[in-house]
Amino acid sequence: MKTYDIVIIGGGPAGLAAAVSVVKNGIRNVLILERDGELGGILNQCIHNGFGLHTFGEELTGPEYADRFIRQVKELDIPYKLNTMVMDISNERVVTALNREEGLFEIKAGAVILAMGCRERPRGALNIPGYRPAGIFSAGTAQRLVNIEGYLPGREVVILGSGDIGLIMARRMTLEGAKVKAVAELMPYSGGLKRNIVQCLDDFGIPLKLSHTVVDIKGKERVEGVTLAKVDEKGKPVPGTEEEYSCDTLLLSVGLIPENELSRDMGVKLNPVTSGPSVNESLETSIEGVFACGNVLHVHDLVDFVSQEAETAGRNAAHYILNQKENKDTIEKQQEITIISENGVRYTVPEKISPARMDEKLTIRFRVGGVFKNCYSSLYLNNDRILHKKRLIMAPGEMEQLMLTKEQLEKYSDLKKITIKIESSGVMSSEK
Repeated sequence: MKTYDIVIIGGGPAGLAAAVSVVKNGIRNVLILERDGELGGILNQCIHNGFGLHTFGEELTGPEYADRFIRQVKELDIPYKLNTMVMDISNERVVTALNREEGLFEIKAGAVILAMGCRERPRGALNIPGYRPAGIFSAGTAQRLVNIEGYLPGREVVILGSGDIGLIMARRMTLEGAKVKAVAELMPYSGGLKRNIVQCLDDFGIPLKLSHTVVDIKGKERVEGVTLAKVDEKGKPVPGTEEEYSCDTLLLSVGLIPENELSRDMGVKLNPVTSGPSVNESLETSIEGVFACGNVLHVHDLVDFVSQEAETAGRNAAHYILNQKENKDTIEKQQEITIISENGVRYTVPEKISPARMDEKLTIRFRVGGVFKNCYSSLYLNNDRILHKKRLIMAPGEMEQLMLTKEQLEKYSDLKKITIKIESSGVMSSEK
């Protein structure tokens, strides 16, 4: 059995950035395991631009952004195995994997970084009535067919769900000559970035029908049309609001799910809101020496944030290995304080913070559960509000973040709780 200091599961944007960070922080004995035939992950099929503004200060396409990190991996001579499926990870961090060259093999890892990404929610999770004709695709599958395989899935298209992939595919299908008749969204707000609504729908005159869903699919061999209906506050179709759309293709952009089967099987505690691992300020999961980053942790809207998060996970995994080597007895469990989400905040990453282990600065990322206008995102230590960030609008489709410093935490020797909440402009509180 081969032994590596750190094994990274996934060679997409998170895995690549984590690997580079590991090496730059002093650990050379690292290995990337990737199930696809090339590094880069989902970025390889995202040929539109808009990537890299935060990381590189310029707009790149997905493949260009991935290439920046692939080049670093190769320049640093970081080993990787392609076409390799990880089958299991034990609590002792023994990784069981499979590929054509080596068959089934095991690797012992000093630390593991989970970077498996996410997958699309399938039609089966939606309970849409009707037959199962050809012409129903997830938006990501359609993106791969158009951008990599060179096939056009259909000529007349309806899209269900206004996630970023669905919005981008509305524009892509239009540019390829298809007619996108409507984008329907179950919620009263879009799940995508505001800029994608403007650039992908408004600029092409594609209607966005909020609080609508598909209630019927017509056609047996091939999709012939769909029926859209307005929904009430509980998401139930309103009788009498049905609209018929003739089409040969239905694209589904109805949410992403972190790929956490491996995490669950090895006993990692998962957050019920994100479906990703619960992590502390080091992005370490409930199992010591196992870290998580990227879309396997929680679904991101910008790949730049994935890279930042992966850099943190790689650095902390490297520090974990170095500390283990120096003196295993010095590693002790420090007091951890749970971050409480209130008043519209759905979740935070990290969920727990140990002031003793924390870096000088910590970025806390979170999403809200609805649309909030003219408000503040606030952070409390005990009952004192120390951060109060003005926001004109906050929506579930866009990640929010607050920056907490170690200096702020050290002022509270009796710190019992950390709270993040959304407040209206009229809310007053004692500040310290």
